[in-house]
Amino acid sequence: MQILTPQVFWAQRHGEIFLRVELSDASDVDISLQGHNTLQFRAQGHGAKGDNQYEFSLEFLEPVKPEIHQKSTQRQVDIKIRKRVERWWERLTLREKKPLFLAPDFDRWLDESDAEMELQAKEEKINKISVESRVRKDPYIGLKKGYLFMYNLVQFLGFSWIFVNMTVRLFILGQDSFYDTFHTTADMMYFCQMMAVLEVVNPLLGLVKTGFFPAMIQVAGRNVILFVVFGCLDEMQNKAVVFFVFYLWSSIEIFRYPFYMLACIGTDWKLLTWLRYSLWIPLYPLGVVAEAVAVIQSLPIFDETRLFSVPLPSALGHSLSFSYTLQLYLVLMFLGLFINFRHLYKQRQRRYRSRKRKIH
Repeated sequence: MQILTPQVFWAQRHGEIFLRVELSDASDVDISLQGHNTLQFRAQGHGAKGDNQYEFSLEFLEPVKPEIHQKSTQRQVDIKIRKRVERWWERLTLREKKPLFLAPDFDRWLDESDAEMELQAKEEKINKISVESRVRKDPYIGLKKGYLFMYNLVQFLGFSWIFVNMTVRLFILGQDSFYDTFHTTADMMYFCQMMAVLEVVNPLLGLVKTGFFPAMIQVAGRNVILFVVFGCLDEMQNKAVVFFVFYLWSSIEIFRYPFYMLACIGTDWKLLTWLRYSLWIPLYPLGVVAEAVAVIQSLPIFDETRLFSVPLPSALGHSLSFSYTLQLYLVLMFLGLFINFRHLYKQRQRRYRSRKRKIH
């Protein structure tokens, strides 16, 4: 009597084998494992030769576990078998020549590299669930996100007002707008920079993951320029350098704050992300250069007015000019530029590595 064999499709993962037997309306399904690596299949059903009894035998390349999971549907019989040792097989059967009734299941087929990526993704998902189950959920997470969203929204609106105001005045008045920038925008800049002190407090309270030290360098540096160099010297308030300092600051912030604002609600705009992590590369060093020019221009004014000078004993002289402090500050300013630039560049690299992992 001729033995009828059904069409069988197969696929694998590192730890499993999948078989799909093309046998519709299967009944009396008998699947068993002979030894450690030989599968025996027998069933009644409708196959390529009509309604008959079909059977086949497969001697696997390596031993498998005795547990066999099978599910019969109107169209097919699905079989899942676990490998005894989790590794990639170069073929399914012990013999190099595969049986005529056996073919790859392209609906489930993966090559080794794809399977490794799938396995890695499963492990990462399991690890993430495990970590999330161990970490206690913060009952105030909604309140914290709401606070951060509102903070970034207020700062975005403030710096947007400064940027738009300066841009409009530049188009209308041209270079004349350089010399009254402080008088038209200083109040809003004072407000924004006083609010920015919260960016130093937020990392200390654990509200954000950014580092405390880079935030302190940037906020303290800007406030020295704004409150000491510009705010205390009337002679500096009419200089063109104020325009360039304020314009560069606001150009960076009108993209940084909305990026963080949308991050609070789990939204990511690709263009905004690119602008936030790319525009600072030319703008941040230019801003530091403009601040340095402002400090250099203020040095003779501090020497002349003796503002903030430190009194000295008569044997050493009358006083120590504040300009010496600013000269030291210039050195620290460019050191801060290096530290912050390195920090921001690392942030950018981590961001794009994370995006590539998500894509793959």
